[in-house]
Amino acid sequence: MAFNLADLAEHTADVVPDRTALICGDRTVTFGELDARANRLAHHLAAQGIGERDHVAIYSYNSLEYVEAMMAAYKLRAVPINVNYRYVEDELVYLFDNADVVACVYQASFGPRIHAVKDQLPKLRHLIEIDDGTEAPVANGAVAYEDAMAEGSPERDFGPRDAGDLYILYTGGTTGMPKGVMWRHEDVWRTLGGGIDFVTGERITDEHQLSRVAGEAVPPNGLVLAPLMHGAAQWGTLGGLFKGVTNVLLPRFDPHLVWDAVHRYGIAVITITGDAMARPLIDALKEGSPDGPYDTSSLVAISSTAAVFSPVVKDQLFELLPNLFISEAVGSSEGGFNGMRLVEKGKTSAAVGDGGGLINVPLGPDSKIIGIDDKPVQPGEIGRLARGGNVPIGYYKDPAKTAATFIDVEGERHSVPGDFARLELDGTMTLLGRGSQCINSGGEKIYPEEVESALKAHPKVFDALVIGVDDERWGQKVAAIVEPRPGEEPTLEELVAHCQTKLARYKVPRELHLVSEMPRQPSGKPDYKRARLLTEADHAQTTNTDTVKDPA
Repeated sequence: MAFNLADLAEHTADVVPDRTALICGDRTVTFGELDARANRLAHHLAAQGIGERDHVAIYSYNSLEYVEAMMAAYKLRAVPINVNYRYVEDELVYLFDNADVVACVYQASFGPRIHAVKDQLPKLRHLIEIDDGTEAPVANGAVAYEDAMAEGSPERDFGPRDAGDLYILYTGGTTGMPKGVMWRHEDVWRTLGGGIDFVTGERITDEHQLSRVAGEAVPPNGLVLAPLMHGAAQWGTLGGLFKGVTNVLLPRFDPHLVWDAVHRYGIAVITITGDAMARPLIDALKEGSPDGPYDTSSLVAISSTAAVFSPVVKDQLFELLPNLFISEAVGSSEGGFNGMRLVEKGKTSAAVGDGGGLINVPLGPDSKIIGIDDKPVQPGEIGRLARGGNVPIGYYKDPAKTAATFIDVEGERHSVPGDFARLELDGTMTLLGRGSQCINSGGEKIYPEEVESALKAHPKVFDALVIGVDDERWGQKVAAIVEPRPGEEPTLEELVAHCQTKLARYKVPRELHLVSEMPRQPSGKPDYKRARLLTEADHAQTTNTDTVKDPA
């Protein structure tokens, strides 16, 4: 059994060739057409000498071409490299050099950036440009995407592949420089793509099982909101290709476009990244369309992963969509799936800890929480989240970081990327956040996600991020970056009083920065580098919370 990503997608294309695979904007492609177009592009790349273990960058917004380029690379046993479309020249040079990119498929609107860096990248030898309506594309010596398609054969006549072919996902670089997480195809498929059932933990043993199921019944349509440069969107899309799901991709996130797509395409399942997407969706649903309320009758479930999903936000979704199923999952680029739960109406809070607003899920079958001695902690204790079983090979060209992250726990190799969690008395775990963002104030550890969840429950707050800033007395203090709701401007004193009803006093913010737009990645994840620069440049509201007494 190969358990190779290209093979798995091809099996489904053979079973349901005429079913619509992807919809993006006003364009659609069937499973058969997607397979043939990916074959054409793969043959074009092969003619340029690109093959096994060569790295092909994809620099694009969500598009059909993005998925075709990914699949073309996998067919050749090459490796697609995700590029953050916000990157400017210096960041592109770092990423392309670090990833040893030899070819790049890019949208014409990004041509000027490619033009500015290509002479600094001697390994980059082939460019393919996607026509996106740009009036005067820069002359980069690139082949037009559709010309590359026309040159390649639609036949699937590639050599055999295996489960050890390479998948690389570059992290968002929210806390440092982006790192390429390397996985074997089988390992990443089992961890993120459905090779192990997320609910039952059952392992698939037949590479044709998913395609057979796809042929037996038509699954409900899905909508993947995050950008394809983000792992959650890649696996929402790839998982759909393996299971015969018709997935809708939006060229960009717009909450009104989301609800329009739900109505137009009968979307049953939406995949989001926590509050950053859920809050705008709630506001847009309340506003409705110019023609009246949105028709959400087809919508069955919303699934959130990879970000904080606050109780107040889940409560608002249940209020607007009372028959909705909501699930939340814990995962990361390095660790994969660590656990999930179905959220019940009226029980949206984890009901543990001071804030009661953090993600609380049953531990996945291969997950555990370990202490500083690298041994499992006892119930009630805090430690690092670790996952065994199918784990990554390591970080590309970074053996030191690999050795620090992938360690031996009880005789088995585990991924320990730095997320902290508390093991609860009932055996579940409460995710506290990435240890690198933990705030140490007077010896007390404060996890930003807990404070953010409390802040978001204030009626004047639309979005919030929390970081630690230097403090002469305590070492660090809690600084809140808040995007207010339109027409509102909360004061620090208001937010302190509110947070003290939900958090211990040492956790409440002592510094406030009001912003018109929250510093976030396109995926919705926090952009801590931009957040820190903002606090350093901005004049903040400050207070001495030592003078504020705990509520009676």
